[in-house]
Amino acid sequence: MDFLEFLTPAFWVAVGQIILIDILLGGDNAVVIALACRGLPPKQRKMGIIYGTAGAIILRVILIAFALALLAIPYLKLVGGLLLVWIGVKLMVPQDDEGHGNIQSSDKLWGAVKTVIIADLVMSVDNVLAIAGAAESAGQHQLPLVIFGLLVSIPIIVAGSQIVLKLMDRFPVIITLGAMLLGWIAGQMIYTDPGLKPYLPDSKTWEYGAAIFGALLVLAIGKFAVRRKEVVEAP
Repeated sequence: MDFLEFLTPAFWVAVGQIILIDILLGGDNAVVIALACRGLPPKQRKMGIIYGTAGAIILRVILIAFALALLAIPYLKLVGGLLLVWIGVKLMVPQDDEGHGNIQSSDKLWGAVKTVIIADLVMSVDNVLAIAGAAESAGQHQLPLVIFGLLVSIPIIVAGSQIVLKLMDRFPVIITLGAMLLGWIAGQMIYTDPGLKPYLPDSKTWEYGAAIFGALLVLAIGKFAVRRKEVVEAP
């Protein structure tokens, strides 16, 4: 393994994408951690957050390792790309906070850790697909890239999630750009699907064109969905 391969622009662009994806899609995870650990004694809350987050990250690395292997199956990247488009659109539409009401707190440390891990597993489909897609763009050493990106994002999510969420509230363009990033990755995933490869030009220009189309598609559908939601909720 050549160390210089980890210094290429493609590697660091993918790392940046993974960190941004984890921040954008990790807001719910931060809420879940807080809800699950709120019943712990003050001295145990920090340990609950650390253990729960560590367990969730380890589980996510395992899931992404499987996802990277599965993306080699024909037409699976097509399905994954379409799902990422839907996730990107969903990210742009304001969501109600009712979905966290069923997260139970625990007064036992390992009970809280278990709650965090199970909830994160249920909520990790979007993260796993998006991160696997971002890692593919870096070429070789995809799993080390995933692990590095997730490790860098852990302190950001645990310590800075509230700051990031406030920034998103103040500058909504961050959410829009993040949703378009998912569309970009979706376009690349679909274009490089092994099942579609024989029918498409083997050209980086076309691949980037598909990525741009994916980003603009998410933006267009997301804007439409936001306006439709505003019309429906208008008095």
